[in-house]
Amino acid sequence: MPLTFTVSKLTFLIRKLLEENEALQDVWVQGELSNLSRPASGHVYFTLKDSSAALKCVMWKTSAARLTLSLRDGMEVEVHGRIGIYEPAGQYQLYADQIRPVGEGALYQEFMRLKAMLEAEGLFDPQRKRPVPEFPKKIGIVTSATGAALRDMLNTLRRRLPLVEVILAASPVQGTEAPPALVKAIQSLNRQRPDIIIIARGGGSMEDLWAFNDERVVRAVAASQVPVISGVGHETDFTLCDFVADLRAPTPTAAAELATQITLLDLQAEVQNYQNRLVTSILNLIAEQKNMLSSLTTELRYLSPERRIQSERQRLDELARRVYSSLLHRVQLQSAHVAGMRNRLDALNPLAVLSRGYAVVTQKSDGRVISRVAQAKNGQSIQVRVSDGRFDATVDEK
Repeated sequence: MPLTFTVSKLTFLIRKLLEENEALQDVWVQGELSNLSRPASGHVYFTLKDSSAALKCVMWKTSAARLTLSLRDGMEVEVHGRIGIYEPAGQYQLYADQIRPVGEGALYQEFMRLKAMLEAEGLFDPQRKRPVPEFPKKIGIVTSATGAALRDMLNTLRRRLPLVEVILAASPVQGTEAPPALVKAIQSLNRQRPDIIIIARGGGSMEDLWAFNDERVVRAVAASQVPVISGVGHETDFTLCDFVADLRAPTPTAAAELATQITLLDLQAEVQNYQNRLVTSILNLIAEQKNMLSSLTTELRYLSPERRIQSERQRLDELARRVYSSLLHRVQLQSAHVAGMRNRLDALNPLAVLSRGYAVVTQKSDGRVISRVAQAKNGQSIQVRVSDGRFDATVDEK
């Protein structure tokens, strides 16, 4: 008896069958673009068709943002993605994540073959990578002389490091004539010995960028004696030159920025820093010399005869004060002694006795002192000496 399903259940079963089929989850589908639609959501809706069938496709915004290919109705493309079911409409469709022009599939296979061969030879070994000089004086550029990539790189170099000298080795960057011309340009720059070589071009399809996957160009980059920066295409583009170069940049402008890691502003800041350090060093040196000079001056003053003269002069003044003090003390002692002697003499001075009312009586005739009554005679003329003089007298009665 046949099974009965609801629409939802049957759709879910079909979706499960499709999504569990690994072959349908990683497919490339070739066809012509039609009914191309880009709504404001950023998603891309289109139909792939050939002479007998059509396939609905959707590419979500995140994948669409990485597209470098300009899509248009009628374009023959190859689309990568997975098969699923859009249940509300009951239709199967391709959920796309990559779109490339028809023919890139063969190019991609060749790309992978060359990549594997060159990688086996060690050309992509990280140990081969050389550091890019931080402050190049001369930069060589390999690119088209008329492309926008050259203008962008020159503007970037002029803005970031106007002092750098730029050597252009112009070369076609697309077509059959590009690979030998690119090799010649790289070899020419190696003879001129710049500090860095930039090999670059703007974005494009894999076919447009194929010259930079050419084995001859890749080997020329590997053989370069000068460090090489590869700036080919957009950020999502990869070429074999990117793998073999010493440094890979996502765009030509980014390659110019990586080549000038030290900018004019950095140099100005570094010069200012050196200037500040120089001024500080000079001021410190001056301060040290001043301190040394002050120390030597102090030592010289200590050893100077003038200092000794001053010291001896002070010592002389001190001795003079001591002599004066000693003499003064001695004079004071002698003065006190003289005063004592004077006092003693004064005490023994007869005049001092007389001043207390005593008198000296002498005979007028011979001046002999009459010290006893018996020596005096009545009527005898005598002379009396008192404190302030003498006078004559006559003895009336004894």
